[in-house]
Amino acid sequence: MQLHPRPQMNQETRLKLEAEQSLEPRRLKVLDKMEASQQRRRRLLDERDRVAIFIDGANLFYAAMQLNLEVDYAKLLRRLTGDRQLIRAYFYTACDSGNEKQQGFLLWMSRNGYRVVTKELIQFPDGSKKANLDVEIAVDMLTLARNCDTIVLLSGDGDLAYAVNSIAYQGVQVEVVSLSSMTSESLVNVADFFIDLEEIRVDIEREKKVPENGLETRGQTGAFGVTPRLRSTNEAELNTHVEVQTVRREGQIRNS
Repeated sequence: MQLHPRPQMNQETRLKLEAEQSLEPRRLKVLDKMEASQQRRRRLLDERDRVAIFIDGANLFYAAMQLNLEVDYAKLLRRLTGDRQLIRAYFYTACDSGNEKQQGFLLWMSRNGYRVVTKELIQFPDGSKKANLDVEIAVDMLTLARNCDTIVLLSGDGDLAYAVNSIAYQGVQVEVVSLSSMTSESLVNVADFFIDLEEIRVDIEREKKVPENGLETRGQTGAFGVTPRLRSTNEAELNTHVEVQTVRREGQIRNS
């Protein structure tokens, strides 16, 4: 067997290898710092307040009508959550299976961070329709309270005051969000904080888009679908356009 001498490294290769070896401890140190930073971040996330959100769809719908407000539900969820850790966000509403607009709206909600809870509308002898979801809201709040630091209730219904008071006795903070003129005083009295919906409308309002034709499409999106309305952004220009069209048609009739 013939032995071959070990190849000798030239000066350049040796210096490069020594430089890499000297950098290795620094790399390990940087990696350790990154790992420590990630661990601190995970710990901070775990230490954040855990929040659960419960939205009375009918109450929000009528409050938005009072404010002439078109709600952006993605913005609403972000505003109510804040920098806290969201456990669940529930949206409760009466359901009309024959209302295609409402079904599409609820499908969007279920795919964008909300757990949708529905109940079929019941028609009464006088022709009115109603579905009460107070029991569902109360039971879900009491069940989830043990896993939360904060409960956010978007409703002004005084029937929920007893459940809110029971949750507060468990050491869970309760925030009530609603339009002040539509909120029961008994509910405000047992809540830790009350937020008037009008005060946060800027944070939750849907941006209005103006098409090129000068008509602004506005709609009230809520638990019962969308009711679109058209408003001219330049009524004088629109009226002039209509008058010109009328004159042209009259001229065509006379010529014929």
